Amino acid sequence: MGNDPVDIFEGSSPSGARRQRSLAYRVWTYPWFQIGLISLICFCCPGMFNALTGIGGSGQVDQTVSANANVALLSAMAGTALFVVGPIFERIGPRACLLVGGWTYPLYAGSLLCFNRTANGAFVIAAGAILGIGASFLWVAQGAIMTTYVPESQKGRAIAVFWIIFNLGGGIGSLASFGMNYHSTSGTVSDGTYIALLIIMGIGWLLGALICPPKSVRTETIEKSSETERNWKELVMLTLKTMCDWRVLSMLPLFYCANVFYSYQQNIVNGMTFNIRTRSLNGALYWMAQMVGGLIMGCLLDIPGLNRQWRARVNWLFLFVTGMAIWGGGYAFQLWYDRRTAQGKKQDIDYTDNSISVGPMFLYIFYGMYDAFWQSFCYWLMGALSNSPTVAAILVGSYKTFQSVGGAMAWRLGAMGKSAMLQFAVDWGLCMGSLVLAIPAVLAVTLTNTDDSSLNDVDMKNLQADTSVDGPVDRPKA
Repeated sequence: MGNDPVDIFEGSSPSGARRQRSLAYRVWTYPWFQIGLISLICFCCPGMFNALTGIGGSGQVDQTVSANANVALLSAMAGTALFVVGPIFERIGPRACLLVGGWTYPLYAGSLLCFNRTANGAFVIAAGAILGIGASFLWVAQGAIMTTYVPESQKGRAIAVFWIIFNLGGGIGSLASFGMNYHSTSGTVSDGTYIALLIIMGIGWLLGALICPPKSVRTETIEKSSETERNWKELVMLTLKTMCDWRVLSMLPLFYCANVFYSYQQNIVNGMTFNIRTRSLNGALYWMAQMVGGLIMGCLLDIPGLNRQWRARVNWLFLFVTGMAIWGGGYAFQLWYDRRTAQGKKQDIDYTDNSISVGPMFLYIFYGMYDAFWQSFCYWLMGALSNSPTVAAILVGSYKTFQSVGGAMAWRLGAMGKSAMLQFAVDWGLCMGSLVLAIPAVLAVTLTNTDDSSLNDVDMKNLQADTSVDGPVDRPKA
């Protein structure tokens, strides 16, 4: 056999079979196939997890255990995503990262199934912490794939495709929960709901074996480098230099706020306002709204006729205006919610009661859409800094770290029983304030990632003088 990487089987075979393997290899290494594959994996794993959390309290009447599990999850994720998983990604690649992290999702679903039978809250919280570590591996790999496997002009579309398929998981999972719990009066989802989601999560974990390494992806813009080219000291130095870049520093408040509103929206707006079947329906509508939001933002981020600098500015303005409008509507809801709570009303609204259900349900839908706007913009800004998978993994690691810190803070406020109005005010203020603080990074977006001021060159040139014992080493650019 020759050196062609597609001829991987020993022994003779018909030329037709060789051509068929060659076609399969070309499909496997096609950037958009990999984008679709990572989207499907996230459909099965974090998508089904979102279906659980979107119901409110992960489908339980007592939301304290779920809130504390989320605090454990986000704390573990914050502690591992940047300085643990980011450097490991460089050594083992995205496929191994997905296989290491994916199994923790069915474990978490299984812990909730166990809780339904045994009320073992400690197991749920421990599973949440383990999931936090696993989710770090999954999301760092996902972010590196989504932001570097396609050409620069198509990154907005890649984000849109991912967001649609990924959130379809949350939508379908929530619809399944809606059907399974349609006649429920217990306030807790059925065992069958947890079992179904556990099986789907397991399938997603196994699909991680099909992910293609960066060096094999068929695109000219991706920066390919040897997985053993850097030692651990170089990787740590690269991480520190990337994180100390002033553009990254001004983006960190955006990252911090990326999940800060989940606790309030899912546990208060949905979890404490509606009955169990309407919460499931709202969860489906929330994630489907994210699909629409991802599509809208993907189109805006790749607007033809505008260069990348102007697309950054237009989309920042869009995010600020829509945020003020949606959160302003949320303030009206919160005043109404406080009046109802004072009357002792909670978890009582059914979707069939049009006189009071329509407004809060549409608000929840718009909250979901805005989440897609926010996260799509964050990913696009990260992709606008570098085409290097290693740098992208570091950026996504920082994104997930600060996102998790913000989310843990918010879930902890909920677990401590802080008032809904306080949670709402904190979320709104942080989100709008972080957009203002990100203006320098938005204005600094370059026309292309081949610009000298991009973070691509940090990958090699800036490290040589710092990490070489005998002085600068002349190495080929990655």
